Amino acid sequence: MFNKRYYYLIKIQFLGYRFHGWQKQPKLKTIHLMIDRTLNFILDGTQFKTLGSGRTDAMVSANETAFELFIYEKIEDEAAFLALFNHNLPQDLRALAIEEVDAKFNIIQHSKIKEYVYLFTYGQKCHPFCAPIMTTILDDLDIELMTQGAQLFEGTHNFKPYCFRATDKGLYTRTIKSCQLVENTLFTASFFPDSTYTLIVKGKGFGRNQIRLMMGTLIKLGRGEVDLTYIENSLKPESTDVMDFIAPASGLILNSVEFE
Repeated sequence: MFNKRYYYLIKIQFLGYRFHGWQKQPKLKTIHLMIDRTLNFILDGTQFKTLGSGRTDAMVSANETAFELFIYEKIEDEAAFLALFNHNLPQDLRALAIEEVDAKFNIIQHSKIKEYVYLFTYGQKCHPFCAPIMTTILDDLDIELMTQGAQLFEGTHNFKPYCFRATDKGLYTRTIKSCQLVENTLFTASFFPDSTYTLIVKGKGFGRNQIRLMMGTLIKLGRGEVDLTYIENSLKPESTDVMDFIAPASGLILNSVEFE
């Protein structure tokens, strides 16, 4: 017979470049695997279960995301637990905060806003150190036109064309609260090129590869391969378009998750 179960929300950040996404997979190194492996070591036999706030693709990073910890033993000193957890996690994964929640809290069903950032530059080969978090497009891009194109994604639209391998059974009418393409002021490094940019997207839910397909279409817009009308038409309810350019995963960062 188990004792009372306790519930904790733990916020984390990670560099996804060497991981195969969040979800556990046979013979592959994933974020969930490393978290559970570390908890299993520091909890020393105490039964627990973890549940992530959502999945990320291989090589995608997170500046802030979260998972829920279900455990049959109260964590008496949360600061000490967090320090021990971080001491044993790999160096490309860090726990940010821990908060006790109640049994009513569900990290999957609880209403949340996610903010994604896609970090990129263009025109010249970058320092190799940029590769884990920034995509380099070697072609010239019309950034002003891409900025206009990004704004077209705001609001409630049919995003089926922007979901990888969409079926007729999915729910593809989704709302994007904001979508802006701006000069990058979020991330800096001495080896970054002089001009870098971010696509910043906020919403409650996104389809598989949705942000990367949106970014891919904006890159095609910047290259002159499509126009603004093409994007407008692709978002209409009757659209049957299928976007064919998925932007590289390593430029995508889950920047924050807000629970309401």
